[in-house]
Amino acid sequence: MTEELSPLKNVQKQIKNVCEKLGLEDSIYEILKEPERVLEVSIPVKMDDGTVQTFTGYRAHHSTILGPAKGGVRFHPNVTLDEVKALSAWMTFKCGVVGIPYGGGKGGVICNPKELSRNELEKLSRGYIRAIYTMIGPDKDIPAPDVYTNAQVMAWFMDEYSLLKGYNSPGVVTGKPIRLGGSLGRAAATGNGCTFVVREAAKKIGLEINNATVAVQGCGNVGGSAARGIERLGAKVVAMSDSKGGIYNPDGLDPNAVLEYKKEKGSVLGFPGSREITNEELLQLEVDILVPAALENVITGKNAADIKAKLVVEGANGPTTLEANDILVEKGIFVVPDILANAGGVTVSYFEWVQNLMNFYWTEEEINSKLENIMTKAFEEVYDMHNKFNVNMRDAAYMVSIQRVAEAIKLRGWV
Repeated sequence: MTEELSPLKNVQKQIKNVCEKLGLEDSIYEILKEPERVLEVSIPVKMDDGTVQTFTGYRAHHSTILGPAKGGVRFHPNVTLDEVKALSAWMTFKCGVVGIPYGGGKGGVICNPKELSRNELEKLSRGYIRAIYTMIGPDKDIPAPDVYTNAQVMAWFMDEYSLLKGYNSPGVVTGKPIRLGGSLGRAAATGNGCTFVVREAAKKIGLEINNATVAVQGCGNVGGSAARGIERLGAKVVAMSDSKGGIYNPDGLDPNAVLEYKKEKGSVLGFPGSREITNEELLQLEVDILVPAALENVITGKNAADIKAKLVVEGANGPTTLEANDILVEKGIFVVPDILANAGGVTVSYFEWVQNLMNFYWTEEEINSKLENIMTKAFEEVYDMHNKFNVNMRDAAYMVSIQRVAEAIKLRGWV
């Protein structure tokens, strides 16, 4: 039944559950169950053939209690207001769990970017910023890339906002190209953060990382960086995959070679010395560590009982349904949830914003060192909450975050 709920109903259920576990007043739930504000906009775009097409866009601020709203903008045909509202709430809790001074925001435009020319995509991007201009800013709301948006789209966002303000304002968005104020280390940040979490979680469950076998689903920025990073820890990556399928070699794969092969061939399939498997088979391999770093809802009530890993670290957003999470926990599998495991991306986005505001930039080594400190500290805080209340790590992560938000609500005098 849980899996059939809308994204917003699911996140509201999670908030309610955590508020009850922490013994918080009902008023805290009432404040957190809906976004503070939501904007729906219509964006007219003159297409290359001379016609005008109007696109619908959204921007939601779930919470600005801990700081400016922070969250990506996705360009996708299936964007809905319900989804944007839910994702804005998840961003509040993702920022809260790692202790960075942001609230949660999210945006989206209903479109299929694959059907748009570069010129049309630029017009849409600039039109979206004009439409939500009054809602964003370095001290109000800082958008970032998400599904089907990238550094180029962020460059257009930043430029259009700067033109409207009358001066250069790089801190209005993160995920920008380096030349326009982007941060070193941002591309690999989510995967690197995931690597630090894998290391810390392995210690807690007594798993010797040097002898561990690992399967990574997904070869994008997150999965690719995580595979490289986990191998550097001394583990053996035996399986990797992309949207077309996966590869397996019990003797180990070289993630760098696999990613180079994918770049050249367009897929990991056919990588020399490997056996082809499906993405479903990858999830069910006899490995020590499983990192789902591709799509959401890949581990469900239907296949959770077949997961054999000792440790599951969620590199993707929402790869495990709530029903599946309960099954994994009952099986004794240690699950590190997405709001902690993949928070490296928003953490380095925070570093980018700070650098923009200071107009002083750090080296990649400094970025990675700061990221490691924050991710390690956040993991310890969640693990302590997990032990203190005898709850699973997913509930513990939300409890750490919501407790911080609740404290800020009370200090501000909202309740």
